[in-house]
Amino acid sequence: MAKSKLLSKPILLHLLFWACLLALPILLGPSSQSQNPEEVQRHFQWNLFFFVFGLANIPIFYINTEILIPKVLKRHNILAYLGFLVIGYFIMVGLNDLIFDSLFKDLIPPQRPRGGGMKRFTFLRIIFQYLFIIAIGISYRFLSDNLKEQEEKKEEENERLKSELSFLRSQISPHFMFNVLNSIVSLSRRKPERVEPVVIKLSELMRYMIYETTDSKVAISKEANYLESYIELQRLRFGNDIEIEFKSEINSTSGTIEPMLLIPFVENAFKHGVGMIEKPSINIQLEDNAQSLHFVVRNKISHQPAERKDESSGIGLTNVRRRLELLYPDHHELTISDSDNTYIVDLLITHS
Repeated sequence: MAKSKLLSKPILLHLLFWACLLALPILLGPSSQSQNPEEVQRHFQWNLFFFVFGLANIPIFYINTEILIPKVLKRHNILAYLGFLVIGYFIMVGLNDLIFDSLFKDLIPPQRPRGGGMKRFTFLRIIFQYLFIIAIGISYRFLSDNLKEQEEKKEEENERLKSELSFLRSQISPHFMFNVLNSIVSLSRRKPERVEPVVIKLSELMRYMIYETTDSKVAISKEANYLESYIELQRLRFGNDIEIEFKSEINSTSGTIEPMLLIPFVENAFKHGVGMIEKPSINIQLEDNAQSLHFVVRNKISHQPAERKDESSGIGLTNVRRRLELLYPDHHELTISDSDNTYIVDLLITHS
């Protein structure tokens, strides 16, 4: 259905163009109100002649745009193209004489025979009309081909970006699971009694990851609930060993967001904000309104030699930076800073 609508638009434009072109002699011709009946009849016959001759321009136009330009001119065979145009011109001259002599030879009064002046007029009229149709055809074909090429490039780019975005999203879940399972293993050694509630909370998170993130966008309120569940899992894991604060202000008319876009920042805070840090604390703030989404994550850091990280430790932030570039190219501002032993991630997304 969509394709038929797209096809109908050029057809309507073509019909409108030819209707206007064929109507030009009538629209630009003198008014017949002040003319006597004989002149009115002659004026009508001239208009009819130009209309019939104008119809011959239609096949010339489409032969030029659909055959000669793509199959001859665009293959850099310019001499052959010019040769076909010359042949076309002489065909138009012969057609003009045939139409005129067969149907409209009485248009010229006997006292004004078709001499050299009339032939020069006919030559100039045909060549200007012919070159006009050829020029319109060349412009139309190159413009339409250029637009089509741009559209194809845009579709290819969109498909490439979709594939890249799909790949980036597919990385998030395994990376998240890798971190959480490592946490459970560590917790089972230190505080085995907390493993069961952590596993239950993990199952809730997995349910969201599997069933709620299949769409390209989710409600910001759902993403906030997911963040809260993840933070609750970390509270179960660390207990009172770390100060965790999460504030969320979601507008009742909040919009949507790419699923699991914010979680890498929170994961990063828990991964690097605990360990060899005195009184570790993590502060997370999420605010959304009709104009923008503002997300801030703060965590204490230590300047002591860093502990050895796994090889995938940097995948989260790299991933989310690229997703932001793809999803919100001109509508986001990400600032990451390190000051006073505090690591700060500040993300602002403006709603378009």
